[in-house]
Formats: sequence, C-alpha cells, structure tokens
Amino acid sequence: MPDQIADNVIAMIKKNAAAYGTDRDPSLSDDEVTTETELTSLGIDSITLADILWDLEQAYDIGIEFNTAEAWANLKSVGDLIEAVRALIAREA
Repeated sequence: MPDQIADNVIAMIKKNAAAYGTDRDPSLSDDEVTTETELTSLGIDSITLADILWDLEQAYDIGIEFNTAEAWANLKSVGDLIEAVRALIAREA
C-alpha cells in the first residue's frame, strides 16, 4: 500500500533540496532519498527546513509552532520529519 504522506513529504524535501541544498552530498541522487536519509546530506539547513515546514503546513492544513525550535532540532532524517507530520495530522484530526 503506498504511503501518500511519506511520498508527499519526500517530494517536498527533494524540491527544496534541489532549490536550496547548496551543501548537498553530490553522491546522493534523488532516487536514493529514503526515510533513513539524513537531512543534512541533502543540504537542508534551518532556513530550508523552515520552508519545507511551511509547505507541509499548507499541504496538510496543520499548524507547526516555529517557536518550539528545540523540538524541530531533533529532526535528523527524512523519516523523523515524516513521523512528525503524521503526529501533527493525527493530533489535529
């Protein structure tokens, strides 16, 4: 069964990494982005992460509190971000 949330989050990450990921690992292709992929290996910094979070808010009609930076600082991998989005969707459903 396809995981639409994971697919959408990965697509948003790829889009932003391609546009802003200046420190991206050159050996990592878009096809290799999985839930285990580290956000830093895609060149995603805090500003790029904020852009991704904004896109996710809009796509899923969820509210992400940006003033809780400590919570978002724990997001290390693509899978961490997917699970955070799932939790927010479940909480706001």
